[in-house]
Amino acid sequence: MVHVLVVGGGIAGLWTAVRAADAGHDVELVTKTELADGNTRHAQGGIAAALFPDDSAARHYADTLAAGAGLCDPEAVRVLCDEGPARVRDLIRFGVAFDHGDSGLSRGLEAAHSRARILHAGGDATGAAIERALVATVRRRAVRIHEQTMLVDLLTEGAAGGDAPADGGGDSGADSDRPDGVRVVGARLLAASGDLIEVRADAVVLATGGAGQLFRHTTNPDVATGDGVAAAWRAGAEIADLEFVQFHPTALAAPGTPLISEAVRGEGAVLRDRDGNRFMLELHPEAELAPRDVVARAVWRRSLEQGGEPVTLDATALGREFLDRRFPGLGAACRDAGHDWAVEPVPVTPAAHYAMGGVVTDLDGRTSLPGLYAVGETARTGVHGANRLASNSLLEAAVFADRAARALDADALSSASPLPSLHSPNVGSIERLAGHGAHARGASLEASDIRRMPMGAAEQERASARAARETGEPVDRAALQALMWEHVGLERSAEGLAEASDALEGWRSPEVRDRRSAEDRNLLDLARLTVAAASARSESLGAHFRSDAAATAARIPAEPGAGDAHGAPSGSAPLPLHDLVPLEADAEEAA
Repeated sequence: MVHVLVVGGGIAGLWTAVRAADAGHDVELVTKTELADGNTRHAQGGIAAALFPDDSAARHYADTLAAGAGLCDPEAVRVLCDEGPARVRDLIRFGVAFDHGDSGLSRGLEAAHSRARILHAGGDATGAAIERALVATVRRRAVRIHEQTMLVDLLTEGAAGGDAPADGGGDSGADSDRPDGVRVVGARLLAASGDLIEVRADAVVLATGGAGQLFRHTTNPDVATGDGVAAAWRAGAEIADLEFVQFHPTALAAPGTPLISEAVRGEGAVLRDRDGNRFMLELHPEAELAPRDVVARAVWRRSLEQGGEPVTLDATALGREFLDRRFPGLGAACRDAGHDWAVEPVPVTPAAHYAMGGVVTDLDGRTSLPGLYAVGETARTGVHGANRLASNSLLEAAVFADRAARALDADALSSASPLPSLHSPNVGSIERLAGHGAHARGASLEASDIRRMPMGAAEQERASARAARETGEPVDRAALQALMWEHVGLERSAEGLAEASDALEGWRSPEVRDRRSAEDRNLLDLARLTVAAASARSESLGAHFRSDAAATAARIPAEPGAGDAHGAPSGSAPLPLHDLVPLEADAEEAA
């Protein structure tokens, strides 16, 4: 029996806990909120899978690669699309009641999908339906649940020449010369009582979600502070692709920026400027259904051209009866903000929505540190590349959480399991993409030369980080969010990123005393890492747009196996961030 500590109560964490418990493991699950309040419940649009006769895994694969702008790992995408339908069927067995029409399961079309393949539940409450079903399922298992409990740091042991520090804080982790033999053996947690406690475990699974709270405007809840990614980085795990932050094009321009799902545009709603023009028609062949990064930047720019006045989303042609039936929650959100979207267009704005980057994993959730796994938005599986395809996030969480749970079982029987690294050609896409990119540009290029901070710069970062910790002002969350929104948001430049970097170095990481200070510490770490990643990637690619650089074209294979000799699309390699230095289902469950 393996003692498994799962950190996070969304779809990825709950799924892993259920599967690990079913395999006979001793499972503890901790969540920063109440168990039913995970980020998953906010997901509106649905879950994508090739379940219908006019669709195929190959089509889903091609759509995912196209949205990812050439930076997806083709093998990870193949796994997602091939295994996705089975995981959706598992959700139905767990008790998720997806919406049905006269001919069976209802399905919607969303941006950058070539087929209508999005399943939804409760109209626009898919995430809430999934969360309820999985919470009920995990409560029927022998899983010990600790609510209102936050991850602070990972516990490690086994550094060369003696034991490593007992936690992942300080300057002990994340160097390229990290000593071999370090293993994650548990976690330091902030309990509901306010006490710091340590939990030892044979395996720790990070499923803490994203870090939307880095930005002033976000669709994410308050708990989305990147706790798992920050703790993994401090412990020395490899991190990649933090420059790729997806900004959703249509959050309601109202307090709290509630999300207006992509599915609304999939059903026929359109974007208009203040003169009533459908401006997306002149910007992209797919108009409102172009990839998210394209639509988000178009909305952002048109608003700037209008002196900051928001553009509007016009759903009036859909009619009140349809809107009330298909999108009841969104209608209520609009009414709460003083809008009747059945009779008038509503103001919308882009908002930080999803992190494509995170802790580097293999196809089974293993990270570069033994004993540590990552799933869901916390993980960088390689599925999303530079821009996530709509409604692939819930699917990724289910597919790779299921695989991680199986890996826990297999790894328990093995004394040595292969660990992923951005420098290993068989894990992720960095080596294949590097080789292809070099060939395309006619230059010799090694993966280690791509997007890596030179060691001299790393030493400078180490020194400046120490100085900031000792002499800087305490970090101010609101100021950090405003800074990130202005300089590390939808459009970036060398000048703006340098200004952000200077400001971030002037803040001091707080001592962990309570949840707020622990979150601020994580946000400051991730802000610095995100700025470093965005600064190092000088071209525009997917969700990372540099106003001072041209866009990077990518050749994307249309189906699995196409493309170069490795079956990989072209594009730039991800940025490994480990050179930077840390600052401190059962039948009875059917619906």
